[in-house]
Amino acid sequence: MNPSTRSAQKRYVIMESARTLFLRNGYTGTSMDEVAALAAVSKQTVYKHFADKKRLFTEIITADISAAEELTTADMRALAHSEDLPADLRAFARRHITTVLQPHLVQMRRVIIAAAERFPDLAATWYASGPGRAHTALATLFAQLTERGLLNTPDPPVAAQHFNWLILSIPLNHAMFHAADTPFPESELHHYADEGTRVFLAAYSAH
Repeated sequence: MNPSTRSAQKRYVIMESARTLFLRNGYTGTSMDEVAALAAVSKQTVYKHFADKKRLFTEIITADISAAEELTTADMRALAHSEDLPADLRAFARRHITTVLQPHLVQMRRVIIAAAERFPDLAATWYASGPGRAHTALATLFAQLTERGLLNTPDPPVAAQHFNWLILSIPLNHAMFHAADTPFPESELHHYADEGTRVFLAAYSAH
């Protein structure tokens, strides 16, 4: 094993350990000493990879968002060329709601909201990298579908928000305030996705 590989593995272990602690104890309740102990590395090793707790937390945020984003980017590209928009948009909505409602992402959202007043830049990083970027991509997609004559979205950014919250508002709001509950069953998430898509197309379909 070469040094770079060992270094990458240590970095991965540190991030996984830190994620566990942040989700369990929150941002302010987690220390770099605890991260080092759980990762079974020295505190100096943690600081070698991450300048401070804020940098560590930020990298975890961006890594989690990037992983989720990979699941939806290809779907959005494919939707731009859809030949059966109702079916394809419904399928996309099902995958989107399942991705966003992953338990660790819901937990991280709670952690960030709890820390938002003291650390507004962390919350801003989450929003810009996650919801903000996804909203922009969805607005671009709806503009393309409008150009193709499949949708009628005079204001694509607003249409993107409507689509997103028609699908997500009920389960996400519930999940944010019921931390002890088990995750929604897939069939229930699909129901919210299907109904949200139906209402969206009733408002924005070009036909």
